[in-house]
Amino acid sequence: MSILRAGGSIPRSLRPCRPQRLLRTGFPIPPVASRAFHPGPSLWGIKSQILKDVGEGITEVQIIQWYVEEGAHIEEWKPLCQYQSDKAVDDITSRYEGVIKKLHFEADDTVPTGRALCDIEVDDGKYPDDNSPHEPTPEPDLAATAPGSEVVAAVQAAESSQIEPSVPEESIEIPTSKHASLATPAVRGLLKTHNVNIYEVSGTGKEGRVLKEDVLKFVETRGSPVASILAPDVSPITLDTRQAESVVNLTPVQSAMFKTMTKSLNTPHLLYADELKVNDITAIRKKLVNDTRDPKKITFLPFVIKAVSLALDQYPILNARVDTSDPSKPTLIMREKHNIGIAMDTPKGLIVPNIKDVASRSILDIAAEISRLSALGKDGKLGPADLSGTTITVSNIGNIGGTYVAPVIVPTEVAILGIGRARTVPIFDEAGQVARGEMVNFSWSADHRVIDGATMARMGNRVRELIEAPELMLLNLR
Repeated sequence: MSILRAGGSIPRSLRPCRPQRLLRTGFPIPPVASRAFHPGPSLWGIKSQILKDVGEGITEVQIIQWYVEEGAHIEEWKPLCQYQSDKAVDDITSRYEGVIKKLHFEADDTVPTGRALCDIEVDDGKYPDDNSPHEPTPEPDLAATAPGSEVVAAVQAAESSQIEPSVPEESIEIPTSKHASLATPAVRGLLKTHNVNIYEVSGTGKEGRVLKEDVLKFVETRGSPVASILAPDVSPITLDTRQAESVVNLTPVQSAMFKTMTKSLNTPHLLYADELKVNDITAIRKKLVNDTRDPKKITFLPFVIKAVSLALDQYPILNARVDTSDPSKPTLIMREKHNIGIAMDTPKGLIVPNIKDVASRSILDIAAEISRLSALGKDGKLGPADLSGTTITVSNIGNIGGTYVAPVIVPTEVAILGIGRARTVPIFDEAGQVARGEMVNFSWSADHRVIDGATMARMGNRVRELIEAPELMLLNLR
């Protein structure tokens, strides 16, 4: 076969190369580089949002919900997700502005401090000296995929679609309320245990929130179809004597209570109880309610908190804490401000926020602060600032019930006051006549390692004097 084309020309590919010209030195002239635009290094990089230490010794948090999804744009200091720790519920804001590339955790996951929450693609020029990116999850090697794998996958998908009936998209109706998918960790654990999709449950809580009762009712309905109820059961009845048990994880609040109360057993408790007559405070409260100039409702608790603060001025040791960092030489840390905690029953469990610097507040200010903390507690929005720094605690268990209580001290305090339910009983007045008396039981617990019985009794007597004669508080108000 001839390699010559018509006309006798030799193909270009078979033509001999021209010899390169030589310089006088004998070296060949280098070829001229082609002029072309080369892409420079990208100015975009990946930054990891690290879960920092949220304080108060918290080592892990639980993700409640994400506000963003992968591929979404996030601005700096905008909320990324909502978390719940053993002390509070709060939002985590973004440190960067960019595009969400990867979420490392899902809702209900527990995240230890120091781990990366998500990866964000950012402008390196804007964040030049920040932390290195989190190691991304290795992507599958597409080059190693066998030829024709896409065709095989398509055939398999077509075959499976003939076997498994497709579920219409209209079968599951997604609630329109933004609160329908919100639930406490306990409810979410119940959903996981029974393998229930939260969107399939009709919530009866506030703004459509799903409650435990809703999940249990859904599971009972799902497990007991109408057909099985109507069908006659002719089989012999056998009693199953086995006990049905299920494992439920502790909520973050319960986990904190477990750890704190277990540690509190190392503290020897001193118990001191007394009965107080609150007739005068009841009369003052009735006058304030009838006063149209101040329609705010002032409860019994603000008076107690103010009385405790005034008594602490005379017995400051009950506002201290014990430092055992050196077990061979324990010390007392005296604290100047009275940050009095109030035990609060919330949908998430027992939480103890505190009122800062009670000594500089009036009774009306204390009542307003209690209302603010109570509203935040019901909505699960108490932040670390409201929960940290408590120096002494007051627990008003009488709002729920019970005349007597033996409260437990937390390790960072040396005293706690428990208030029982008020009751009306006959008493003898100063003239020896039987009169109507409103009595409340005050139960004190103190750290008996540093607080003796006499000091606790004197503190309790001073609080009783201020409660039974509230006009004495006027002499010390600032």
